[in-house]
Amino acid sequence: MKKSNLLVGIGYIVVGAAFLLLALLFNGGTSSLFFGFAGAGIGVGIMMIARYFYWSKSENKGRYQEKLENEMIESHDELKIKLRDKSGRYAYVFGLVITTISIVVFFILGELQIVNNSRVIVIYLSAYLLFQFICGIVIYNHLLKKY
Repeated sequence: MKKSNLLVGIGYIVVGAAFLLLALLFNGGTSSLFFGFAGAGIGVGIMMIARYFYWSKSENKGRYQEKLENEMIESHDELKIKLRDKSGRYAYVFGLVITTISIVVFFILGELQIVNNSRVIVIYLSAYLLFQFICGIVIYNHLLKKY
């Protein structure tokens, strides 16, 4: 495994620790956001470092080479490239439709003075992000079975 993976993992931990320090120093409304960034940075950094040491062990080097070869084959498979492209296109179109509907919904809610805070919008956009991700996976798997 490349040494750069270890360095990137250490970088994530350093950035996560910096956000943790910011969260502890500032008790305002942004401290929860900083705690979230800290957890994400430290968690990803630990996983990257653990993966580096796991794949760097001498007994795992053969399996790692095999894994790299399989990833290379999978990423250059023409059928899977085409299916990834199609699933991305469908997810994009569905996302545009959902965004258009959301514009109308939030306009109506604003006119009726129902939405006063941004919490509803944040929850809605989080659900939208989850929808986009799941939609792309489902379409890709459906197309993979079809072909």
